[in-house]
Amino acid sequence: MILISKYIVPKGYTGITIFPFVFLKDKSLKSNMVLINHEKIHLRQQLELLILPFYIIYGIEFLVRLIQYRNWYTAYINISFERESYRNQANFSYLKNRKVWSFLKYLRTHDF
Repeated sequence: MILISKYIVPKGYTGITIFPFVFLKDKSLKSNMVLINHEKIHLRQQLELLILPFYIIYGIEFLVRLIQYRNWYTAYINISFERESYRNQANFSYLKNRKVWSFLKYLRTHDF
């Protein structure tokens, strides 16, 4: 379910997925199919990790990347969940062919 909320979406971001919802900053973003696909990939990641572990792993990996890169944005885009989503957001058939726990192969891939 897609909802619009400029208060839930952090400053500097256009959307956030908190299972089972996708929050977008602005109503016009509903027509951005690449963004919607990006967020749907996050929904799948959250489901396969039974939701709560996703957020724990996401937070831990963000902290590790923040120490590694010493830059908030660089740390964010190098989280394995984000790497998978960004690299496949324009592939609209990705979720049909995606294997379970595909984000794991993005743990050691090259940085953005």
